[in-house]
Amino acid sequence: MKKPHSLLNVFLSLAFIVMCLAVGPNDAVAQSKPTVHQTTLEEAGQKTPEVTTEEVQRILASKSEPLLDVRSAQEYAIAHIPGSINLYEKEVERITQAYPDKSTRMVLYCNGPFCGKSKRLSEQLVKLGYTNVRRYQLGLPVWRALGNSVQTDLEGFKYVFKGDKTAVYVDARGPSEFAKGSVPWAVNIQAGEADKANEDGRLPHKDKGTRVIVFADTAEEARRVGEEIARKAYWNSSYFGGAFAELKSAKLW
Repeated sequence: MKKPHSLLNVFLSLAFIVMCLAVGPNDAVAQSKPTVHQTTLEEAGQKTPEVTTEEVQRILASKSEPLLDVRSAQEYAIAHIPGSINLYEKEVERITQAYPDKSTRMVLYCNGPFCGKSKRLSEQLVKLGYTNVRRYQLGLPVWRALGNSVQTDLEGFKYVFKGDKTAVYVDARGPSEFAKGSVPWAVNIQAGEADKANEDGRLPHKDKGTRVIVFADTAEEARRVGEEIARKAYWNSSYFGGAFAELKSAKLW
Protein backbone atom coordinates (compact mmCIF):
# COMPACT_ATOMS: atom_id res chain seq x y z
CA MET A 1 0.00 0.00 0.00
CA LYS A 2 1.31 3.46 -0.93
CA LYS A 3 1.98 5.96 1.81
CA PRO A 4 -0.51 8.85 2.09
CA HIS A 5 2.00 11.50 1.04
CA SER A 6 2.86 9.44 -2.08
CA LEU A 7 -0.81 9.33 -3.07
CA LEU A 8 -1.00 13.09 -2.58
CA ASN A 9 1.99 13.62 -4.86
CA VAL A 10 0.39 11.45 -7.55
CA PHE A 11 -2.86 13.40 -7.27
CA LEU A 12 -1.09 16.76 -7.54
CA SER A 13 0.88 15.59 -10.56
CA LEU A 14 -2.27 14.42 -12.32
CA ALA A 15 -4.03 17.70 -11.49
CA PHE A 16 -1.14 19.68 -12.99
CA ILE A 17 -1.22 17.59 -16.20
CA VAL A 18 -4.98 18.08 -16.54
CA MET A 19 -4.58 21.83 -16.01
CA CYS A 20 -1.87 22.05 -18.69
CA LEU A 21 -3.98 20.08 -21.15
CA ALA A 22 -6.98 22.31 -20.48
CA VAL A 23 -5.02 25.52 -20.86
CA GLY A 24 -2.73 24.39 -23.66
CA PRO A 25 1.05 24.82 -23.79
CA ASN A 26 0.94 28.07 -25.75
CA ASP A 27 -1.62 29.61 -23.39
CA ALA A 28 0.44 28.57 -20.37
CA VAL A 29 3.52 30.30 -21.79
CA ALA A 30 1.51 33.38 -22.73
CA GLN A 31 0.09 33.67 -19.20
CA SER A 32 3.60 33.65 -17.73
CA LYS A 33 4.77 36.58 -19.88
CA PRO A 34 3.42 40.04 -19.08
CA THR A 35 2.54 42.39 -21.90
CA VAL A 36 4.31 45.74 -22.30
CA HIS A 37 1.30 47.39 -20.61
CA GLN A 38 1.83 45.19 -17.54
CA THR A 39 5.55 45.80 -17.04
CA THR A 40 7.39 48.09 -14.61
CA LEU A 41 11.04 49.01 -14.16
CA GLU A 42 11.31 46.58 -11.23
CA GLU A 43 14.01 48.70 -9.62
CA ALA A 44 15.48 47.32 -6.41
CA GLY A 45 15.51 49.25 -3.15
CA GLN A 46 12.66 51.65 -3.93
CA LYS A 47 10.64 52.96 -1.01
CA THR A 48 7.38 53.08 -2.94
CA PRO A 49 6.03 50.48 -5.38
CA GLU A 50 5.37 51.00 -9.08
CA VAL A 51 2.15 50.59 -11.04
CA THR A 52 1.81 49.51 -14.64
CA THR A 53 0.31 51.36 -17.60
CA GLU A 54 -2.63 48.98 -17.43
CA GLU A 55 -3.25 49.93 -13.80
CA VAL A 56 -3.12 53.65 -14.63
CA GLN A 57 -5.72 53.10 -17.36
CA ARG A 58 -7.97 51.33 -14.86
CA ILE A 59 -7.53 54.07 -12.25
CA LEU A 60 -8.45 56.77 -14.76
CA ALA A 61 -11.47 54.84 -16.02
CA SER A 62 -12.81 54.18 -12.51
CA LYS A 63 -11.65 57.50 -10.97
CA SER A 64 -10.80 55.42 -7.93
CA GLU A 65 -7.80 57.47 -6.80
CA PRO A 66 -5.88 60.59 -7.85
CA LEU A 67 -3.16 60.38 -10.50
CA LEU A 68 -0.75 63.21 -9.68
CA ASP A 69 1.48 64.81 -12.29
CA VAL A 70 4.34 66.14 -10.15
CA ARG A 71 6.08 68.16 -12.89
CA SER A 72 6.00 71.96 -13.18
CA ALA A 73 2.83 73.80 -14.21
CA GLN A 74 4.31 74.66 -17.61
CA GLU A 75 5.30 71.05 -18.36
CA TYR A 76 1.81 69.95 -17.37
CA ALA A 77 0.17 72.59 -19.58
CA ILE A 78 2.19 71.51 -22.61
CA ALA A 79 1.33 67.82 -22.28
CA HIS A 80 -0.13 65.60 -19.56
CA ILE A 81 -2.11 62.41 -19.07
CA PRO A 82 -5.81 63.39 -19.32
CA GLY A 83 -7.50 63.17 -15.95
CA SER A 84 -4.31 63.70 -13.96
CA ILE A 85 -3.93 66.48 -11.38
CA ASN A 86 -0.93 68.81 -11.36
CA LEU A 87 0.76 69.10 -7.95
CA TYR A 88 4.40 70.09 -8.36
CA GLU A 89 6.98 68.01 -6.46
CA LYS A 90 8.41 71.09 -4.70
CA GLU A 91 5.00 71.98 -3.29
CA VAL A 92 4.52 68.96 -1.03
CA GLU A 93 2.40 71.02 1.37
CA ARG A 94 -0.24 71.39 -1.36
CA ILE A 95 -0.53 67.61 -1.52
CA THR A 96 -0.82 67.26 2.25
CA GLN A 97 -3.51 69.95 2.25
CA ALA A 98 -5.41 68.37 -0.64
CA TYR A 99 -5.13 64.85 0.87
CA PRO A 100 -4.83 65.15 4.66
CA ASP A 101 -5.79 61.49 5.18
CA LYS A 102 -2.43 59.70 5.16
CA SER A 103 -4.03 56.43 4.07
CA THR A 104 -5.21 58.00 0.79
CA ARG A 105 -4.23 55.93 -2.22
CA MET A 106 -2.43 57.97 -4.88
CA VAL A 107 -0.17 57.46 -7.89
CA LEU A 108 2.57 59.90 -8.92
CA TYR A 109 4.17 60.26 -12.35
CA CYS A 110 6.65 62.53 -14.11
CA ASN A 111 8.95 62.44 -17.14
CA GLY A 112 9.69 58.75 -17.33
CA PRO A 113 12.25 56.18 -16.16
CA PHE A 114 15.11 58.65 -15.65
CA CYS A 115 13.05 61.40 -14.00
CA GLY A 116 13.52 61.66 -10.24
CA LYS A 117 10.57 63.89 -9.37
CA SER A 118 8.06 61.17 -8.50
CA LYS A 119 10.70 59.22 -6.56
CA ARG A 120 11.75 62.20 -4.46
CA LEU A 121 8.19 63.28 -3.72
CA SER A 122 7.00 59.76 -2.91
CA GLU A 123 9.84 59.37 -0.40
CA GLN A 124 8.94 62.70 1.20
CA LEU A 125 5.34 61.59 1.56
CA VAL A 126 6.39 58.28 3.11
CA LYS A 127 8.47 60.20 5.68
CA LEU A 128 5.38 62.25 6.46
CA GLY A 129 3.44 59.06 7.20
CA TYR A 130 1.60 58.39 3.93
CA THR A 131 1.11 54.66 3.47
CA ASN A 132 -0.45 54.20 0.02
CA VAL A 133 1.80 56.17 -2.34
CA ARG A 134 2.77 54.47 -5.60
CA ARG A 135 4.54 55.60 -8.77
CA TYR A 136 3.94 55.24 -12.49
CA GLN A 137 7.67 55.47 -13.06
CA LEU A 138 7.41 54.69 -16.78
CA GLY A 139 5.85 58.13 -16.94
CA LEU A 140 4.63 60.32 -19.76
CA PRO A 141 7.15 59.15 -22.41
CA VAL A 142 6.11 55.48 -22.17
CA TRP A 143 2.43 56.41 -21.85
CA ARG A 144 2.77 58.26 -25.17
CA ALA A 145 4.84 55.54 -26.81
CA LEU A 146 2.06 53.03 -26.13
CA GLY A 147 -0.38 55.13 -28.17
CA ASN A 148 -2.28 56.70 -25.27
CA SER A 149 -3.71 60.19 -25.66
CA VAL A 150 -2.06 63.25 -24.13
CA GLN A 151 -3.72 66.60 -23.42
CA THR A 152 -2.46 70.15 -24.00
CA ASP A 153 -3.96 73.11 -22.11
CA LEU A 154 -4.33 76.71 -23.33
CA GLU A 155 -1.11 77.93 -21.68
CA GLY A 156 0.74 75.00 -23.20
CA PHE A 157 -0.70 75.75 -26.65
CA LYS A 158 0.42 79.38 -26.30
CA TYR A 159 3.93 78.28 -25.35
CA VAL A 160 4.22 75.95 -28.33
CA PHE A 161 2.64 78.40 -30.78
CA LYS A 162 5.06 81.16 -29.81
CA GLY A 163 8.22 79.07 -29.64
CA ASP A 164 8.02 75.86 -31.67
CA LYS A 165 8.20 76.70 -35.37
CA THR A 166 8.21 73.03 -36.38
CA ALA A 167 4.93 72.02 -34.72
CA VAL A 168 2.03 70.74 -36.82
CA TYR A 169 -1.45 71.97 -35.84
CA VAL A 170 -4.32 69.72 -36.84
CA ASP A 171 -7.80 71.19 -37.22
CA ALA A 172 -10.21 68.29 -36.72
CA ARG A 173 -13.32 70.29 -37.62
CA GLY A 174 -15.24 69.88 -40.86
CA PRO A 175 -13.89 71.30 -44.16
CA SER A 176 -16.44 74.16 -44.22
CA GLU A 177 -15.46 75.38 -40.74
CA PHE A 178 -11.77 75.00 -41.61
CA ALA A 179 -12.25 77.09 -44.76
CA LYS A 180 -13.72 79.95 -42.72
CA GLY A 181 -10.51 80.33 -40.73
CA SER A 182 -8.19 78.33 -38.56
CA VAL A 183 -4.90 78.40 -36.67
CA PRO A 184 -2.20 79.63 -39.08
CA TRP A 185 -0.49 76.81 -40.99
CA ALA A 186 -2.98 74.24 -39.65
CA VAL A 187 -3.92 71.17 -41.68
CA ASN A 188 -7.43 69.74 -41.80
CA ILE A 189 -7.68 66.10 -40.65
CA GLN A 190 -10.98 64.62 -39.54
CA ALA A 191 -11.87 61.38 -37.77
CA GLY A 192 -10.95 58.38 -39.90
CA GLU A 193 -8.36 60.25 -41.97
CA ALA A 194 -5.15 59.55 -40.01
CA ASP A 195 -4.04 56.80 -42.40
CA LYS A 196 -4.50 58.98 -45.46
CA ALA A 197 -2.94 62.04 -43.81
CA ASN A 198 0.10 59.96 -42.90
CA GLU A 199 0.66 59.32 -46.61
CA ASP A 200 -0.46 62.51 -48.36
CA GLY A 201 1.80 64.96 -46.55
CA ARG A 202 -0.60 66.51 -44.06
CA LEU A 203 1.37 64.68 -41.37
CA PRO A 204 5.21 64.51 -41.50
CA HIS A 205 5.49 60.74 -41.92
CA LYS A 206 9.29 60.87 -42.20
CA ASP A 207 9.66 62.57 -38.81
CA LYS A 208 7.40 60.86 -36.29
CA GLY A 209 8.90 62.93 -33.47
CA THR A 210 7.41 66.18 -34.78
CA ARG A 211 5.13 67.85 -32.26
CA VAL A 212 1.48 67.52 -33.34
CA ILE A 213 -1.41 69.26 -31.57
CA VAL A 214 -5.02 68.51 -32.55
CA PHE A 215 -7.87 70.93 -31.86
CA ALA A 216 -11.58 71.05 -32.72
CA ASP A 217 -14.87 72.58 -31.62
CA THR A 218 -14.85 70.25 -28.59
CA ALA A 219 -12.11 68.52 -26.63
CA GLU A 220 -13.75 65.15 -27.24
CA GLU A 221 -13.67 65.62 -31.01
CA ALA A 222 -10.00 66.64 -30.83
CA ARG A 223 -9.20 63.69 -28.60
CA ARG A 224 -10.76 61.22 -31.00
CA VAL A 225 -8.59 62.41 -33.89
CA GLY A 226 -5.58 62.82 -31.60
CA GLU A 227 -5.81 59.17 -30.57
CA GLU A 228 -5.88 58.08 -34.22
CA ILE A 229 -2.77 60.13 -34.95
CA ALA A 230 -0.94 58.85 -31.86
CA ARG A 231 -1.53 55.29 -33.05
CA LYS A 232 0.16 56.13 -36.34
CA ALA A 233 3.37 56.35 -34.25
CA TYR A 234 3.34 60.13 -33.74
CA TRP A 235 4.55 59.79 -30.17
CA ASN A 236 4.86 63.58 -29.66
CA SER A 237 1.20 64.25 -30.44
CA SER A 238 -1.49 65.64 -28.15
CA TYR A 239 -4.96 67.16 -28.30
CA PHE A 240 -6.11 70.57 -27.07
CA GLY A 241 -8.36 70.17 -24.05
CA GLY A 242 -10.57 73.14 -24.93
CA ALA A 243 -12.46 74.40 -27.96
CA PHE A 244 -11.26 76.24 -31.07
CA ALA A 245 -13.22 79.27 -29.87
CA GLU A 246 -10.86 79.52 -26.87
CA LEU A 247 -7.82 79.53 -29.15
CA LYS A 248 -9.38 82.21 -31.31
CA SER A 249 -10.27 84.42 -28.35
CA ALA A 250 -6.72 84.07 -26.98
CA LYS A 251 -5.57 86.22 -29.95
CA LEU A 252 -2.48 84.17 -30.68
CA TRP A 253 -2.56 85.22 -34.34
